[in-house]
Amino acid sequence: MRRTAVLGSAGTLLAGALIAGAVAAPAATADARQTGNSTSHSASYSASYGAKVAADRAAKKGIAWADCPADWSLEKPIQCGYVSVPLDYTKPDGKQITLAVDRIGNTGTKDERQGSLLYNPGGPGGSGMAFPRRVVTKNAIWADAAKAYDFVGFDPRGVGRSTPISCIDPQEFVKAPKLDPVPHSEADKKAQRKLAAAYADGCVKRSGWMLPQMTTANTARDLDVIRAALGDKKLNYVGVSYGTYLGAVYGTLFPTHVRRMVVDSVVNPSKDKIWYEANLDQDVAFEGRFLDWKKWVAQNDATFHIGSTATKVQQAYDKLRAAAKKAPFGGLVGPAELDGLFQSAAYYDSSWVPVASTWSKYLAGDTQALVDAAAPDLSDTKGNIASENGNAVYTAVECTDAKWPTSWQKWDRDNTRLNKDYPFLTWGNAWLNLPCATWGVKQQTPVEVRTGKGLPPVLIAQSTRDAATPYPGAVELHKRFKGSRLITEKDAGSHGITNLVNPCVNDRVEAYLLTGAVGGKDVTCGPHATPKP
Repeated sequence: MRRTAVLGSAGTLLAGALIAGAVAAPAATADARQTGNSTSHSASYSASYGAKVAADRAAKKGIAWADCPADWSLEKPIQCGYVSVPLDYTKPDGKQITLAVDRIGNTGTKDERQGSLLYNPGGPGGSGMAFPRRVVTKNAIWADAAKAYDFVGFDPRGVGRSTPISCIDPQEFVKAPKLDPVPHSEADKKAQRKLAAAYADGCVKRSGWMLPQMTTANTARDLDVIRAALGDKKLNYVGVSYGTYLGAVYGTLFPTHVRRMVVDSVVNPSKDKIWYEANLDQDVAFEGRFLDWKKWVAQNDATFHIGSTATKVQQAYDKLRAAAKKAPFGGLVGPAELDGLFQSAAYYDSSWVPVASTWSKYLAGDTQALVDAAAPDLSDTKGNIASENGNAVYTAVECTDAKWPTSWQKWDRDNTRLNKDYPFLTWGNAWLNLPCATWGVKQQTPVEVRTGKGLPPVLIAQSTRDAATPYPGAVELHKRFKGSRLITEKDAGSHGITNLVNPCVNDRVEAYLLTGAVGGKDVTCGPHATPKP
């Protein structure tokens, strides 16, 4: 799951977010209640029947593959195409939207080929279009899997080069500095509440025609249509972060369509956790992982000169944050922007050195390095469109997937309580999700994730100290998917462990994708290598 620091005027994306690209959103109806108009002349069916109709059509039509557009930054021999899916699966003959897909053929022989391998990196709102580049860039972790599979990426509904959604003007979205996410008065809370409500209204005004259908269940149905369009009888799939929840819902809705499924860094699939409680759980986990990083910074004080203990590192961060609040660095980097930068270190070990190095440079007198790392670039209009689109999809899916508390008193009570012990993420996370309290379309009931008849063994990978998707989520999915196997990376916390070098994890994922073998029991692996400054 992708997290951002705070909404501010509209939102600010965490450094290291998973968004890869987007195009401008089309004009939309001003009122979500008009959503049904475009499909009112089509008969209504069950969503499951509509999904079958759409998949059968896609299987017959296939995908018209062609060289990718030059501005998509996807090298040959990667090819691109589109798949049409119903906006509303209960009306398969109604309005259609498009999904962008890309692929690169397997690198092995024809006899070695086992079909397509689809990938979702998370979000909601992440683009999977970069996945085939793992072959172009000769990613060693995935080299043997590439011999057996065509690597296929896609932009989910609402994302990027698929039919996109938007909630606010992208340039306005990235403006900085945002409000400090940590409130110091009731007036501060009132200001944030006003911004969250305005953002929810903007989503309806700009994309209301699509919002009621922006659910994980519909994205899972889209995934099945893509499978059919590729000509595959069954799905081979790797999902990371939110992609694990997409996989869990797909496995529940289409158990007999699954061939191989790897889920990495798992969203807790319990209906009670989707999505309000899951976000509260994150607040606790992020505090723990931020502490891990502070200890590492302290251990490497000879390099970074920030503080020789975790407590001193925290004191230095409090001082840095206070300075940014008093006078934003470069006029752009305030507490919210700092939080966004430092959250990346709690997400990914790959950010440990860059964030600490940037901070160290600042302490040595180089303020510009900090501004370059944390401030938005208003000249990057393409990137800003992508950032705004990613945040819009994140909000739309989480707010529409499930019912959220509408009482501000509950939000205030829960987050005030958590902030006492877990202040690093709590209030920023609250403001990010608060649009869901005033969401302008009907909120759905999450799918009850469970094992359906015919579901094959699923491979689950998870680190014990993951901040974005805490470890209990993997345990919960393991219980719900009978026959699944759990690979635990102990004493590690980077998000997305199948993309890191750890032979204990990599070899088991590879063996599963190539042979279907999950082994006779769950496995606990040691941690991957700690970053070196």
